[in-house]
Amino acid sequence: MARSSFQKLKILYVMDYLLKNSDEEHPVSVAQLIAHLDSHGISAERKSIYDDIECLREYGLDILQTGTGKTNGYYVSSRDFELPELKLLVDSVQCSKFITHKKTVSLIKKIGELASVHEAKLLNRQVHVQNRIKTMNESIYYNVDEIHRGIAENKKIRFHYFEYNVQKERRFRKDGAWYLISPYALSWDDENYYLVGYDSEIGKIKHFRVDKMADIGITDEARDGSDSYAALDMAVYARKTFGMFTGEETQVKLRFENDMVGVVLDRLGRDVMLIPDGPEHFTVRTDVVVSPQFFAWIFGFAGKARILEPQSVVNAMQEQLKIVSENYPI
Repeated sequence: MARSSFQKLKILYVMDYLLKNSDEEHPVSVAQLIAHLDSHGISAERKSIYDDIECLREYGLDILQTGTGKTNGYYVSSRDFELPELKLLVDSVQCSKFITHKKTVSLIKKIGELASVHEAKLLNRQVHVQNRIKTMNESIYYNVDEIHRGIAENKKIRFHYFEYNVQKERRFRKDGAWYLISPYALSWDDENYYLVGYDSEIGKIKHFRVDKMADIGITDEARDGSDSYAALDMAVYARKTFGMFTGEETQVKLRFENDMVGVVLDRLGRDVMLIPDGPEHFTVRTDVVVSPQFFAWIFGFAGKARILEPQSVVNAMQEQLKIVSENYPI
C-alpha cells in the first residue's frame, strides 16, 4: 500500500491506540501517538493529532485530557463496558459449567480486548478456570446457534442425544436414532443449558441438555406444538422442575422452619404465599414436578423442611429414604 494510502487510515490508528492503551490511570501523550503512527508508516504533526482527537470526540468517543505541558495526555473515559461489568462477564463465563475449558479461555481473552491493555491485566488476575468442572462437548456453541436458527426459521431440528459411560465414551440413546423436536426456547438451570421443545411423537413439551446433543441440523419440516408452548410459563416451568428432572406435576404442601424463608423465596419465587404455622414454622403450597431431585432438595435442609401433603408424595419420599438407607446399613 502506498504511503499516501496509509495516511488515510491515520485517524483509525489513533482511535485504536487510545482504546487499547489508555485509561484514567494510563493517559497517552501526543508523542506516543506520533510514534505509534510512525511505526505504521504514517507521518503526523502534533496539530494533526489534536484535530484527530477532536474529530473522534465529535464522532462520540469519550476522550478526556489530563495534565498540562509535558504531563499532558489523553484517555478514553467511558467505554461500552466498564471494568466492573467486564469482571462480571468474566466471572459468568468461568463459572459456566456448560462452557468448555478451551472456549472459556478464548472468551475471556475476547472480553479482555474490550478494555485497555492495563485493565485487561486486572481481568486476568481473577481468572481461575483450570480446576473447574466443565463440559466435554466442544460443539455446544454450534448447537446453540442451530437451535436459535431453528426457532427463527420456524423449523424442527433433529439431533442425536447421548450420555457418557464409565469409560467417558458417548453412548447414544434410542440406539442412535434421531430425535425430531420443535425447538421453542433455551433455559438455564442448575448450571446447565437446556433446549425446551415439543416432541410430536409423544405430544408433549420436553427438555434436553444442550451439551448432550450432537449432529444438530435444521429440517424442512415446520414446527408444531405452538399451543402447548404458548400455555407454558417458562419462569414457572423452571421453578417447579428441579434440576430439569421429569416427573408428575403435583401441588404439594411443605413446612419449613422460619430461617428457611430466604431459601424458599429463592427457589419458589417471591410471589409464593407463606402461611405461619406456629411461632417457629411456616407452610407453602406450590406446584412441583415430583422427582428424586425434588426429594434431594427437601432432604438437603436436614430436618428443617417437611412434605405434608399429598400423602402419595409423602409415601414416595419415604420410599426414596428407604432406598438411600439401604446403601448405608447400620
